[in-house]
Amino acid sequence: MVSARELCAEVEIRPLRREDSIDELTGLLHRAYAPLARTGLNYTAADQTPDTTRRRVELGQCFVAVDGASFVGTILVNSVVPNPLGECFGKPKVASIHQFAVDPEHQGHGLGSLLLARAESWVRRLGFAEVALDTAESDPRLVAFYVRRGYRSVAPIQWAGKTFRSIIMSKGLPGAA
Repeated sequence: MVSARELCAEVEIRPLRREDSIDELTGLLHRAYAPLARTGLNYTAADQTPDTTRRRVELGQCFVAVDGASFVGTILVNSVVPNPLGECFGKPKVASIHQFAVDPEHQGHGLGSLLLARAESWVRRLGFAEVALDTAESDPRLVAFYVRRGYRSVAPIQWAGKTFRSIIMSKGLPGAA
């Protein structure tokens, strides 16, 4: 049995590179979001096209977790001001997190926490004092994951075309530059 520390030590977290495969990144998103899609949650990442992935990545900084030559995790940080999550609660100068995914075979070992910490550190260095994200309000496991990492519920929102209501969650980032 591989420990969480050993698994994470084998994984490199780095910015997405120009030469990286958008098709592979999209495949990771599909794998990671498939269990949620099977429960009826139609997250965009569950079935988005590579073109959608590319457009979304162009809006921010994408980090990938790489094990050998394979993507096993990703997180996208939008630091463009204004962004839709910041505007939802009257604070347009809030960075936001999207397309957060860990391959199902790598879940439960702390990789998601490492990716989230990397994203938070990056936006803190940019000078943002707050970061926001949205997740399915109806999935207590996902909400609890963020609460354990210091996020608080801000407001519910119903995104157009989604079969579920989301909850916007936010976290203050002490020590922002």
